[in-house]
Amino acid sequence: MKNLRMLFVLSVLLVLAQFGYSQSIAGSKHDFTGKAWNTTSEICIVCHTPHNANTAVTDAPLWNHQLSATSTYGVYSSLTMNSVAGQPDGSSKLCLSCHDGTVALENFGGITTGTNMMTGTSVLGTSLSNDHPISITYDAALATADGGLNNPATALSGLGGTIAANMLSGGKLQCSSCHDVHNGAGVTHLLLKSNSGSALCLTCHKK
Repeated sequence: MKNLRMLFVLSVLLVLAQFGYSQSIAGSKHDFTGKAWNTTSEICIVCHTPHNANTAVTDAPLWNHQLSATSTYGVYSSLTMNSVAGQPDGSSKLCLSCHDGTVALENFGGITTGTNMMTGTSVLGTSLSNDHPISITYDAALATADGGLNNPATALSGLGGTIAANMLSGGKLQCSSCHDVHNGAGVTHLLLKSNSGSALCLTCHKK
């Protein structure tokens, strides 16, 4: 009987572990199935489509959401920066297609006349001057010049691989360097990993 109880407890722990580490976009902040403006009742369709995708987008498969027409954003600058923040590019432009607040949420699948705009603190606006710089090249040269950054070849604690392999896109730091839009880790704010004790910040910054 004792062995059966132990086997039951182990089974429950295994199931809980599976739920803890196998999260998904369903039920996350990016699950829009319950929104009135999403009449499809689908999750993925807001950003991706199996047919008639925007072939001009090369940073995401089968892109379906209207991109922002904003070409010039206010970008972060600091006298202590050893890099220059350029205009957002790559996958960060995809994030900004909703998060800069200029494109309606339901503008996907060819729709361009939507009226439901993102609201609240999720809206970054077109001035990113008070946000972490994005679309900057993060390489060994930057790490050396800065002195407070880990070399991107550094192995990642808790994520596996290296900073360059798992957090950068084309050698650049993008929104996806800190956020997982598909909620793979199941961490609040769609983070790649918990920032408890600034753990996520300290992945790149050594202080």
